[in-house]
Amino acid sequence: MIARDPAADIAALLADARLALEGVPREALGVPRTSRWRAPRIVRAGAAWHIGVLLLTDDGLRSTGEVLRAAAPVRRGYAAESARARAERRAEASRGGFADGETVHLGSTPVDLAAVARGEASGPIALVDGIPMVRWSRAADHMPLAAYLREQIALLRDRGV
Repeated sequence: MIARDPAADIAALLADARLALEGVPREALGVPRTSRWRAPRIVRAGAAWHIGVLLLTDDGLRSTGEVLRAAAPVRRGYAAESARARAERRAEASRGGFADGETVHLGSTPVDLAAVARGEASGPIALVDGIPMVRWSRAADHMPLAAYLREQIALLRDRGV
């Protein structure tokens, strides 16, 4: 019986996913910036494929955070303070150089693949009985990462994204 190497299994899954995603547009990663001289803004910090609860980069994997679309600031009344805050975040992305309507991911966190390979959970990824698994919501059970990636990539390709 050949012992499985979880790190190699995960690396292979992600490499296959990157190949399958060739030609699919990536979405922007952003980070907030503040200074005394300029209004708060969100600046570009890379790009990733958005695969459900995951963001796949050229060299790693991240769990999603806040997702917004950049929009120029406008004056309007808001029924809720949360709507006002969200509009301000969209305006910060616009001030940071993102095109209006461009999708921006904020607050994504790296998945520690080495920790997962050691049997620890990192973000939505965990090793269960030696199999890399993903939990796509807190209420959901784990599902095999390979199946999750296949399903999500097929959805992206079917949407024509």
